[in-house]
Amino acid sequence: MITKEQITQLANEALDSTDRFVVDITVSKSNVIFVYIDADTSVTIDHCVELSRFIESRLDREIEDYELSVSSAGIDYPLLVNRQFKKYVEKDLEILHNDGVKKIYKLLSYNEEKIEVQEAAIKMLGKLKKTKYGETVELQLKDIKEIKPYINF
Repeated sequence: MITKEQITQLANEALDSTDRFVVDITVSKSNVIFVYIDADTSVTIDHCVELSRFIESRLDREIEDYELSVSSAGIDYPLLVNRQFKKYVEKDLEILHNDGVKKIYKLLSYNEEKIEVQEAAIKMLGKLKKTKYGETVELQLKDIKEIKPYINF
């Protein structure tokens, strides 16, 4: 069976010396493999194809059959790696706390254990949305269930 560690090692080898990095990898018991990547700049389809071909070149279908899917960790995908936070400083995030409360915050800073944010209050002024930010607070990452980018249309 193909392991997550094996795919992680191959992906990291392929992405070494680029601004791209692995966000998440899943490998099912039936060898269905999903690799999600992100970058300090952006991820293109060509980047995904390149990584997919690299991984495929290192695995032998004659020994073990598999299905491989490589994609970017899109805007609707949770932030799972601290390196992802870099792109979202001064931007809004949707944070689901462990207690089930979901709020919008502007990210100010981050580290391995906590993030510094300002809570956003979105008010309607006729047909326009106006966002006001409250005071700065620190949130412990251990108290957060999920963090996603917030897109305000």
